[in-house]
Amino acid sequence: MKKLVSTFKLLAVLSVLTLSSCRDENNDIAQQEVLQNKATMADLKKEITPSSQAVPDVVQSQLEESKKNIEYYLKNDLQITGITVLGQLSTTKGIELSQSLISNQDQFIAIGNIMDPSSVKIGKIGDLYTGEDLITAQKGLKEMMSEEIKTGTNVLEVTWNGKNGKFTTLCFYNSTGIIWDNIFGGLVMMDTRGQVETTNDAAAKVASKWYKQWWTAKWLWGSKRGEIGYKITIYYSGSTVSNTDVSDWGNISLGKAKSESKVIKNSGAYGKCQYALGLCTPTGSLSFNASKFSVSFSGLGSNIVSNGSQSLYP
Repeated sequence: MKKLVSTFKLLAVLSVLTLSSCRDENNDIAQQEVLQNKATMADLKKEITPSSQAVPDVVQSQLEESKKNIEYYLKNDLQITGITVLGQLSTTKGIELSQSLISNQDQFIAIGNIMDPSSVKIGKIGDLYTGEDLITAQKGLKEMMSEEIKTGTNVLEVTWNGKNGKFTTLCFYNSTGIIWDNIFGGLVMMDTRGQVETTNDAAAKVASKWYKQWWTAKWLWGSKRGEIGYKITIYYSGSTVSNTDVSDWGNISLGKAKSESKVIKNSGAYGKCQYALGLCTPTGSLSFNASKFSVSFSGLGSNIVSNGSQSLYP
């Protein structure tokens, strides 16, 4: 009987500890939500050290080139109307406030490919994303910020004018260039048709031929941001293929990328490969389905996904 009573006492203690732990966890979540909901520009400015230094030439160039490309492709749908230098993030609290501000559902963000204006969406995060998509977007933004933004990072406030009226975004930068802004980082420039290159070395002892296809995403100022692609190579004699190789790659700055490929016909009259490729900005996610051998995109965000096969003949 004493053992039974002791067991009940132990279970009671464990229940209290579990409930206490749950309350503590819920309190932590609640405190994070309060910080995000209450974070304001006024709070952030208290954690910024004003700077008299001029904006670095590389950042100035990126701003000017971005402005030109936005106006060229999006016309009057989106325009930069002002730039204000705020200063330098000087505290850890400033970084936390920055994370909360750029991921707050009332902050503006843009997604899409400006070379395809119909794909571009601009609005408040809470209007563009809902449910799981909102959670994915906010998580992606916070994770990216925690990795990239450090004390000493400089901050600009950019004023925009678009279909939704005037709004502002925070632009983070250092001496090497712009790090992140919800518009500059959310949008990309890319040719959805991709690029192709092929070559044939029939004079070698073992004749070979390869075919390469890739897709490139650029920052709004024109420099390369990411790329996905594959390359198939066949080795042959006369009209008979003896072996087939394939390689793939995927990468992007401040985003996510996946790439997979496999040979599905190794020899004979031709070689053939299958590929599954994708890249996206931080607010979306990519997954690879091995049984279907395909990459899929979920959520919202700028992205390129290409699944298919390629045959190559001698």
